[in-house]
Amino acid sequence: MTPTQTEAPQRRSTPEDSDGTPVISVRRLWKVFGPKADRVPESEELRGLTRRELMDRTGCTAAVRDVNFDVRKGEVFVVMGLSGSGKSTLVRCLTRLIEPTAGEIVFEGEDIREADAKRLRDLRRRKFSMVFQHFGLLPHRRVVENVAFGLEIRGMSRAERTRRALEVVELVGLSGYENSYPDQLSGGMQQRVGLARALAGDPDVLFFDEPFSALDPMIRRDMQNEVIRLHHEVGKTMVFITHDLSEALKLGDRILIMRDGKMVQCGTGDELVGAPADDYVREFVKDVPRGDVLTLRWIMRPVADGDALDGPELGPDVVVREATRAVLAADRPVKVVENGELLGIVGDEEILAVVAGQEGGM
Repeated sequence: MTPTQTEAPQRRSTPEDSDGTPVISVRRLWKVFGPKADRVPESEELRGLTRRELMDRTGCTAAVRDVNFDVRKGEVFVVMGLSGSGKSTLVRCLTRLIEPTAGEIVFEGEDIREADAKRLRDLRRRKFSMVFQHFGLLPHRRVVENVAFGLEIRGMSRAERTRRALEVVELVGLSGYENSYPDQLSGGMQQRVGLARALAGDPDVLFFDEPFSALDPMIRRDMQNEVIRLHHEVGKTMVFITHDLSEALKLGDRILIMRDGKMVQCGTGDELVGAPADDYVREFVKDVPRGDVLTLRWIMRPVADGDALDGPELGPDVVVREATRAVLAADRPVKVVENGELLGIVGDEEILAVVAGQEGGM
């Protein structure tokens, strides 16, 4: 298998795979650009203005407007929106690459808005890592030296940082390219180097800011699969920024949709596709193949008296497309079972409701 070809894992993780503990808690977060920006979050009148009204009235732009969410330990949390939605500004606020105007960003119990410059450097070096669209590789350094660069800044010995760099080079599928220079690598391979560099420091949280948007479609798909594989293997908490709904649904345990700096909806792929919060989200997801996203957990119904319970068993996180053949061939409802517990059943009617777009969560 070549460095730009990876097998897609059979399934991504689900929110149930994490322990539910928030690693990052964001409360009432604002980022306003412009003169006297701090007035905007403090004023009830200004907070209620649209983006255009705010610009006309004050000369300020609210890129992030009163956003609240938690990122759970071990999950892939995707922030999605179109250009200008505020998603990239938001992720930069989380690491204070951009200073927020107001609000709280609590990481493992510590409000990082209160961190001084020394503490902030330590967080960025040891707790956070970022993967950007532009690789930022040092052209005069070989792959292994690029991967080890952050460890060098930490003061790690040459032998130790080289050992660690070689480990993650192998982890991201670049064995044999350790001594290559960046200009000898394809775009996908260069992005793998960037990913290895982010992993080398063993951070608690990995931030991805549209890292694959400039790659060719095939390479982009391979890199998405690589992120899924790595998440299964190393279990890192990941915050992933994208404008691509299909990418968000493929990668995300939960997805936050933004529009004009505001949070529109935050939920699982099931929730976004099966129960969109408003017409904006409904329009966003209208062309999504529902059977590829909705799971048996979402479409199952409670067991009723008289239901046949001798059908096959399937897990609740199997998507409808994968379950359809088993359900239609069973001639009786399929049991949805998790850890030995019967959660519900799915029959022909539930499958056909997905096809017709009339399903409802249990």
